[in-house]
Order: sequence, then C-alpha cells, then structure tokens
Amino acid sequence: MASKFRIDQLRALGSTVFHGIGDSLSIRASQNHYIRHFSDASSPPLSPAGSSLPPPQNVELQTAPQPEKMNINASTTSSVNQLELAKFSAISETWWDAEGPFKPLHALNPTRVSFIRSTLCRHFRRDPCSVRPFEGLKFIDVGCGGGILSEPLARMGATVTGIDMVDNNIKIARVHADLDPVTSTIEYYCTTAENLVEQQKEFDAVIASEVIEHVANPAGFCQSLAALTVANGATIVSTINRSMRAFATAIVAAEYILRWLPIGTHQWSSLLTPEELVLILQRASISVEEMAGFVYNPLTGQWSLSDDTSVNYIAFGKKISQQTD
Repeated sequence: MASKFRIDQLRALGSTVFHGIGDSLSIRASQNHYIRHFSDASSPPLSPAGSSLPPPQNVELQTAPQPEKMNINASTTSSVNQLELAKFSAISETWWDAEGPFKPLHALNPTRVSFIRSTLCRHFRRDPCSVRPFEGLKFIDVGCGGGILSEPLARMGATVTGIDMVDNNIKIARVHADLDPVTSTIEYYCTTAENLVEQQKEFDAVIASEVIEHVANPAGFCQSLAALTVANGATIVSTINRSMRAFATAIVAAEYILRWLPIGTHQWSSLLTPEELVLILQRASISVEEMAGFVYNPLTGQWSLSDDTSVNYIAFGKKISQQTD
C-alpha cells in the first residue's frame, strides 16, 4: 500500500533536506486532496479542440498570442550548470542514434509520452483518442536536447517550442525536425528558461523531462518553469529519485556496468526525492496533481508506467492562479 505524506507536514519541515528512500507515494494536500497515482486517474468530460463545450472550471486557458521572435541573447540569472553543459556537448552528435549514449531516452520516450498525453488530455479536456488532441495549445520543451520529446508533442498537434543551452543540440534538433513537415514547425532556440521568463513568454504546458537533475539551482529552475506556465496551465517534470535503489540501478548499473550512459552522467547529490520535488514545485505555485514511476523490465527491454517512484518518476502539476484583491 502506498504511503501518504501530508503536504502541510512537508511545509512545516521548511527547507529541511529529505534523505528517505523514495517509495510509491500519494501525497496528501490541503482539504483532503490527494495526488493521484497514474493508475488511479479517471478521464473527465471531453472538450476537444473546436468543441463548443466550455473548459472545466479549474482549467482556465490563457494562451498568450503568438510570440514575436525570441531574443535568445538576453542575459539573466541562470540555473545553468556549466559542467553538465560540457558533458552533453561532448555527446550531442549522437542524439538520434537509438543505440548510442541516448539509447535509454529513446527506450523511455514512448512511456513518458504516454503519461504526458494522458494527463494533459485530462487537464485540457481533450479527446485522448484524437490523433492531434493538442491543436491550439502552446507547449515548451525545456532542455529539449536533440528533440526526442519535442517531435512527438508536435505530432500530437501542439505548437511546440524547444530550448536548450547546448548550441549543437539545437542545430541537430532543427535538422532532424526538418525531415518531416509536421515537426518542421517546431521552433528551437539556444537559450534558457530564465531568459524566456525575462521576455514574459508563456505556454499552456511547460515540460522539463530528465533536466532538473542537471541544473545548478533546482528551486530557481522550478520558479522559471512556473513563470513560463499560464495560470491554470500544466507543468510536467520527470527525473530520478535519490534512493538507494536508484543509485544501484540508474548510476552503478546504467553507467558503470551496462554502460548505457557515459560515466558521470548523473550525480547522486543532484537528485531529488519525490517529496522534495513536490515541495519545490509547490513553493513555485505549482500544485502537483499526479505522479507515476517508470519501471524497466530487463527481460523485455521495455519501460512501463507504475505507482513505484523509487527510481525514475514523473510529476504533473497545475499552475495555481494568483488571487488578487
């Protein structure tokens, strides 16, 4: 049975660092509201693109107009970790090599896309059976790399912006996207989330997948993600738990034994537990509504969604509207 942690108890702990081993969890919020496990989620009434149905009361889309050309040279305080940039710059040419250093991401991609599609269809009341359920919505893929996640988001109808601080990643992403007319619409920029916040850019959904463990300031990074999200919009973050099981599998096994990833890809001290991520996002005005784990089956070589968040996990949250008097 999944253990439950009250968010008000997490608040009381303030800035205390949690070192407990992550387990499948369901975190209780105020007024008896629980974070859903992926397996517990149900589908709300649909409001497909073009439908006359009004949006649900708790989803008030405030999509900004089409942005002007972004100033990618704007300077601001950044959460960029220069050592992490150097790591990914060294292997940037291999993004679309399904047997290369990014093989684990290629294998994981269909499963994380499944979670993203499911949660965002529920949140925005879109038809999950539609080929392009996200028509008319603006998404940003923060830390997009070579575009492995950006491209399926575009194929599902979203207007997609991808950003990354490694210039070669952006060049590779653009070249690959241009191979398909559907994905050629993706706008890629070599910039940071902080720079776009400074330019007051906003998106219906902000996604940072396998990125937060590589930034210098996770709390500041989440503040930027929240600032890029429209009121009542969606924020999705995926990462690796700081648990002994994650250390054994995601670092020792994946990097040193199986050599799926270059040694040093992940630093133990930079990982966040689900409890920590929920607290950081909450302080950034993102209410985590749903969480799931990614579980790898070594016999089939396939990933699947699970309530077990002890290694890889993903969280979906809603931007809390700021009430003004």
